[in-house]
Amino acid sequence: MINITKFIAISEDEIDESFVRASGPGGQNVNKVSTAVMLRFDVAASNNLPPSVKARLAHLAGQRMTKDGVLVLTAQEHASQLRNREAALAALVELIRAATIVPKTRRATKPTYGSQLRRLDEKKNRSRIKKDRGRPED
Repeated sequence: MINITKFIAISEDEIDESFVRASGPGGQNVNKVSTAVMLRFDVAASNNLPPSVKARLAHLAGQRMTKDGVLVLTAQEHASQLRNREAALAALVELIRAATIVPKTRRATKPTYGSQLRRLDEKKNRSRIKKDRGRPED
């Protein structure tokens, strides 16, 4: 089990890893060794995530989530397959942790009476300054 938070853990069986060749520079080794990791996690089929976390995770994942509800993460920043696996798993855990945070609801507020008066006074003052820039009246 991979612990995400105190209350949420996902099974390692739910994560599917495949190894592909990394793009970019790397010399002759890049053509022979599959070091990049493509991690797949089926969010829709996971019983360990609450529906609210699944919805926020889909929003946070964006293009990395397929229409079927599968989260696809790739890691290829390291030359080692093991380090790329760790990086992909850490990215998955961090993304799920971010999805567990419930955003604060925005409450509509009104400006205070004092701030309204200060705004109107400033507008009057600004208007007077601009009016005084014109030609003097006869």
